[in-house]
Amino acid sequence: MTSHRGCTWAPKGRTPVVRFNGASCGRVALAALACYKPGERSRLIYRPRVQSHHLGAQRGFTWQNYRDLLVRAHLQLGGPLVVIWDNLNVHRSAGIREYAAEHDWLTIVQLPTYAPDLNPVEGIWSLLRRAVTANTVFTDREHLVRAVRSGMHRIQRNPSLIDGCLAGTGLVP
Repeated sequence: MTSHRGCTWAPKGRTPVVRFNGASCGRVALAALACYKPGERSRLIYRPRVQSHHLGAQRGFTWQNYRDLLVRAHLQLGGPLVVIWDNLNVHRSAGIREYAAEHDWLTIVQLPTYAPDLNPVEGIWSLLRRAVTANTVFTDREHLVRAVRSGMHRIQRNPSLIDGCLAGTGLVP
């Protein structure tokens, strides 16, 4: 619920100040796949996860959530997947490795450690932070979820943004 700082204009000597209580009523996590297939438009597949702040509540995506995202991507794209992932501990979990070994349509390649410049989804997060969440104080969790969904949908409708994030990695021609 805390906002990202961005730049703004104001009259000289009048620094704009936005006050907010900083209280958090849970978290919103996102998982996304930037998809590339030669000869077709690039696609973005994402899933938000709204989490409560209760004790014992799941704090992030589990390997089952990532598995479900991969299954949805496989169904939407209609073909085999080669997933290039960073070294998030859930991405390297035994459950994901076993699932990939059982399904011939799924190949997982791990990125080197500390290589965010090779991950196109980092570019997506940058676009989202600069365009949607910068200088915004969200009134509640639902306001944040609506804004993030709207921003992700805007990126989905503009394949050139996804192409730019993919091209920025140097992994896609």
